[in-house]
Amino acid sequence: MYPSRVFVTQHRARTLAALLLVFGLFVAVRLSLSVSKQEIKAAATRFAFSRSPLPKLPGPPIRTQRLVHPSIQRVSAFVSTVGAAVALNDLDGDGVSNDACYIDTQTDQIIITPVPGTGNRYSPFVLVQEPFFDRDRMAPLGVLLSDVTEDGHVDVIVYYAGRTPLLFLWQSSTHSDSSSIGVANYVVRDIFPKEIWMTGSATTADFDGDGHLDLIFANYFKDGSDLYNPVGAGSVSMPQSFSHAANGGGERIYRWTSSTIGNTPNVTYEEVRDAFPDGVGGGWGLAVGACDLDGDLLPELYVAHDFGPDRLFWNRSTPGQIRFALLEGRRQFAVPKSYVLGRDSFKSMGVDFADLNDDGIPDIYVSNITEPKGLQESQMLFLSTGDVTTMREGVAPYVNQSEALGLSDSGWAWDAKLDDFDNDGIPEALQATGFIRGSSNLWPELQELATANDALVSNVSTSWPRIEPGADLAGHNQNPFFVRVGDHYVDIAKEIGFGEDQVSRGIAIADVDLDGSLDLIVSNMWGPASYYHNEHPVAGSSLSLNLLLPVSPDYTGKTIIYQGKQRSEIPGRAAVGAAVTVTRLDGKVLTRQVDGGNGHSGKRSPEIHFGLGDSLGTVEVKIRWRDQQGHVQQELLNLKPGRYTVLLTRSKSGDLS
Repeated sequence: MYPSRVFVTQHRARTLAALLLVFGLFVAVRLSLSVSKQEIKAAATRFAFSRSPLPKLPGPPIRTQRLVHPSIQRVSAFVSTVGAAVALNDLDGDGVSNDACYIDTQTDQIIITPVPGTGNRYSPFVLVQEPFFDRDRMAPLGVLLSDVTEDGHVDVIVYYAGRTPLLFLWQSSTHSDSSSIGVANYVVRDIFPKEIWMTGSATTADFDGDGHLDLIFANYFKDGSDLYNPVGAGSVSMPQSFSHAANGGGERIYRWTSSTIGNTPNVTYEEVRDAFPDGVGGGWGLAVGACDLDGDLLPELYVAHDFGPDRLFWNRSTPGQIRFALLEGRRQFAVPKSYVLGRDSFKSMGVDFADLNDDGIPDIYVSNITEPKGLQESQMLFLSTGDVTTMREGVAPYVNQSEALGLSDSGWAWDAKLDDFDNDGIPEALQATGFIRGSSNLWPELQELATANDALVSNVSTSWPRIEPGADLAGHNQNPFFVRVGDHYVDIAKEIGFGEDQVSRGIAIADVDLDGSLDLIVSNMWGPASYYHNEHPVAGSSLSLNLLLPVSPDYTGKTIIYQGKQRSEIPGRAAVGAAVTVTRLDGKVLTRQVDGGNGHSGKRSPEIHFGLGDSLGTVEVKIRWRDQQGHVQQELLNLKPGRYTVLLTRSKSGDLS
């Protein structure tokens, strides 16, 4: 009997010691994050934005909620919360990503427009979705801009709830004046299976290293869920758990195989059904990101899941064969399980990449829910440990440092972006936040549901509270704008007037006017999108690179470099996945990769932007990429601050100073 008492006493002592250690670490971190009002005010002086709405166009009757399946009418507001999407790119061929493509959720229109203040180059117009779109049982949820036909013009991929994605391909025969485009420049192609999907996000990347861009769609509800059909038969499957649901739509990968261009453009893909290891499907996908994390120019894949753990996949592909292996973080003492990469349990909704600890390896920023009134896990900032060799053991070389960096708390967060808006070489962290805006607070009811037995979660009629028009869940969140002060980040959104009157979903980023500073657009659910022009009160110098691959696979000429917005006379397409390392005169090393559309519903332009601080001298630029045949190439350049278009072909040193 006595040994048992001793064991219990020792066990309690160890437990108490562990709790005290965790509490001590928490207090130490919190104390280290204290920032004075003077420091916050000083940080805010580095930023200023002017705000204007994107144009709205006449269209169908305005709605502020979707028509939904009868079985989920009880939670109609809950399931009417996605679809506000925006992307920036060069759609009119003037060499600048000053064109916005966005979804007006009130009318379900897909609108293409010049960014305000960039000239009246063409009139805003709406893409024609009919006859492939039925507004009474479908809704567009996102837009992805990419040259899928490889003709040098950007095409539009639209993904939906209620059907599979549509491709709006550029028709060269109707294009007579590059300064004026319209709906006639696009022809719609319905090439994917005739199935009912609800796609939460999508991106494009060269997964198998064959020189062509493939597609991945992260689906939310289980395929076949006729969510927005008010007269649908049967029922819609809700998540089987709030923390480990595996009955969602999962991920679908399509490998590019061929394309035709000209008067009747088209593109073909083949679905890769065995790309992922067994037992990892069925996630509820809301964001997806592709980025090379181990330096082989084959992108790894991060999928942010609602209602369960995220997935980080290590790319093991070869040309023609797309394969991924699962990676998970390794748990350490005093680290909650849900802080470990791949073992989180709640609601990831955005993902982005940037090197925040200066080790040359991209770190991973993941949005989540942190609400003092209810659900709380943490916003995630997974910093690289630098040991990519652990990937061979199935271990993700990342640890969550969001608390130490001051990025763990914000709100009900969706899109997450890391970019340098004051050109000091340190990325800022932005999020689109808020869920349902109304007047009746339903946090207590939702919190009760979130802690209920999993057996009750999937039954809407008996377990879920009524979440209908008028409900409010994190409806008054303010989008954060985090800046680095010392060793951690602080939110200066209030100080610089960075906020919206609606709940937000997406953030798209580009230097739309070539003034050397990044601008952005925030998309809002049931409200107009907002364009924020960067007024850069004290911004440093910058280097912006528009990296292109020749559309002709036979082109073998030398690398061509143009300064300014001039496009190459040789047609090119964005060199998605190309990796660039810039060494500044002060020795600081900056790294970025060409983004093919990562995140939730906001898609940045493909140009790479580097803040150079006060330097005006020449910097060393190393570019690594895969060419049109998938061969790894390298180029070393010396460039002064400014904006350059670079047509990449083969390794050859160049100097433009």
